[in-house]
Amino acid sequence: MIPAPFTLRRAATWQALPELLEDALPLGGGQSLMPLLALRLAEPTALVALRALPGFSDIAERDGALWIGAGVTHARIEDGIGPAPLRDWLSQVAAGIAYRPVRNLGTIGGSLALHDPAADWPVALLALGASAVLRQGDTRRVLPMAQFLTGAFATALQPGEVIEAVTIPIPAPGTRFGWCKLAPAPGAFADALAGVFRAPGAAPRIAVASPAGARLMPEAPPPDDPHLARLRAVAIRRAGA
Repeated sequence: MIPAPFTLRRAATWQALPELLEDALPLGGGQSLMPLLALRLAEPTALVALRALPGFSDIAERDGALWIGAGVTHARIEDGIGPAPLRDWLSQVAAGIAYRPVRNLGTIGGSLALHDPAADWPVALLALGASAVLRQGDTRRVLPMAQFLTGAFATALQPGEVIEAVTIPIPAPGTRFGWCKLAPAPGAFADALAGVFRAPGAAPRIAVASPAGARLMPEAPPPDDPHLARLRAVAIRRAGA
């Protein structure tokens, strides 16, 4: 199908972005938004491209955490960013997202902003104890992932606000992470997802996909479908919980 007509704008500064977004949708990698436009499930009058924003694709270690700009692609994460073992954990998650052409364009910020209940990053980042850095002009606020992800296809983003970055605490030596994704075919959306983070001397933090989006257990309600409930149980077991 052909999308409805829209205007494309480009944001060059963070200060100008809120005004540009007053009657428009933000555009990162576009791998989630473009299919919605093609099906006319979304018909914005304008899109605002974010890739030119300063620091939007930066990666750095800051204050004991890995800073990943919202514009960093899945492919770049798959190829390795940050210190070990966090680098290997993130690469494992990224490598299971769709196919390489999609990973070349899709971004970590776009995945979080959409918060599809079957998406990989919301579950993985929730398990890793990550936070979302939200920005509106010169104003920033940081929300733990459990507060940012408010429901299926819903987040704490306010009008005019976008995700600037994701921060992940660099794990202590001896920390372990387990990840499992069950999907009907390679590259397909998941039937079940589970991520388990276990720091030395601490109880494991377990995140799973649920109909209401990514959730920490035991907060996540069991799926109504018994088959999906069994799949999720297998995913958690494989992840090492």
